[in-house]
Amino acid sequence: MSFYIASSPHHHQRRTTAKLMQLVLFAMLPGFLAQLYFFGWGVIFQLSLAIAVALAAESLCLIARDRAPASGLQDNTAIVTAALLAVSIPPLAPWWVIVIGTLFAIVVVKHLFGGVGHNIFNPAMAGYVLLLISFPVQMTAWMPPTGLASNAPGFIDSLYLFLFQFTNEGFSLEQVRRIDTGSMLDAVVMATPLDHVKTQLSQGATLSEALQHRQFTGFAGAGWQWVNFAYLLGGLLLLQQRVIQWHIPVAMLGALSICAILGSIFAPDLLPGLNIHLFSGATMFAAFFIATDPVSAATSSKGKLIYATLIGVLIYVIRSYGGYPDAVAFAVLLANLCVPVIDQYTRPVTYGHRKEES
Repeated sequence: MSFYIASSPHHHQRRTTAKLMQLVLFAMLPGFLAQLYFFGWGVIFQLSLAIAVALAAESLCLIARDRAPASGLQDNTAIVTAALLAVSIPPLAPWWVIVIGTLFAIVVVKHLFGGVGHNIFNPAMAGYVLLLISFPVQMTAWMPPTGLASNAPGFIDSLYLFLFQFTNEGFSLEQVRRIDTGSMLDAVVMATPLDHVKTQLSQGATLSEALQHRQFTGFAGAGWQWVNFAYLLGGLLLLQQRVIQWHIPVAMLGALSICAILGSIFAPDLLPGLNIHLFSGATMFAAFFIATDPVSAATSSKGKLIYATLIGVLIYVIRSYGGYPDAVAFAVLLANLCVPVIDQYTRPVTYGHRKEES
């Protein structure tokens, strides 16, 4: 009888990796539908192309490694990576953006490091950071949420924008992205809530002045707040199904919340409050779907708490003092670098052995 040693992710439940990935995709459905409602058809185009490219790249990499593509594709990890990246980028970013990001995530970050269970970085976030640094204009061209756009594109116009960056009538993406202020002369190009607040604060405005923008008619940004609630709902499903454990979401959200509360106490007119940090960016998506990646995250319970706390603090610091409004991807990748050290010092003691003193 041969003894088989499996690579991570390791789970105690009698579930295959393929089944776990299916549950992750199912839990993402509320957030995906919310993004589709508030940001349009481009979400479907990005997801469809990302999955197609991911499956093709995964097959070619498996063939190059002398492995059967059919068996390797059955674990659904490539589809999850594609889905995580697709919902992270602007819906009407050019088609070649998602192609480049997906190829980098699958070929370089995943397979060049040895495939499933061996990558040290989260593939989707690594692909996102590559795109953000390489194509900042395309990666910050988010559409206004439903109800704010001057020229909300339909299915055909969205497809044209996705493929050619112009609608069927000849409107550019910049024209479509303008917010309806009642007068085309006063229309302004849409910025995400976090980006808007950061830009206004850097120009000398106070937080209360920045929040006067019409996209803050809710408590944390039109559209974005409901997308975050949708991903929170999906994350709670993952917890209920025991696909993930509570340590990472609770520690990350807790650390970010503490930092935001302290910032509001000591600099209320200069630093965004708790509601903005939790519900205006990719916070809930990161807490339940990104930071919980079983391969690139810390392994022990104590290690997960340290790892997630580090992510929460880094998100707050980069958002508040760095150059990028939403710092999720950078925070996760920096924490991934720290995982070997965290695991080294939080490794559980083997039963029957005494902990070695340093």
